Amino acid sequence: MQELTLAIAGIDFPNADGGNRRSEAMMTLPGDPVTLMPEPRNRHDRNAVAIISPSGMKLGYVSAERAPYIGSRINRGEQVAAIFQGIHGGGAYIRVRFGGGLPTLPPAAAPSHRSTRDEADGFYPDEDGPAWGA
Repeated sequence: MQELTLAIAGIDFPNADGGNRRSEAMMTLPGDPVTLMPEPRNRHDRNAVAIISPSGMKLGYVSAERAPYIGSRINRGEQVAAIFQGIHGGGAYIRVRFGGGLPTLPPAAAPSHRSTRDEADGFYPDEDGPAWGA
């Protein structure tokens, strides 16, 4: 089992049908399931992995740096589940879990002098960042 947090890239771009990605993200609750959908025919990046909201609207993409890694694991048939983690500052984030089961939202960390916790909105990023070799 492996879990990680990923930023949603392209959240401020409109969808082809005119849908507003940021508005959709604002209506998505932390813990809501999202779908990761590889787009091998994407004209900008054949490794693109779209992030789809529970209502079926595209929220954006896995970043270009992480997409080859995430897409290859999906294409190998690994079990993957993703949930919306939340909006923080100008970005939005998802939580992904490989190996079965549902991802969990990061726990609320106890405040400390080394904490990266944002006191204003309670957003808790992963303490050490991704350490999965992408």
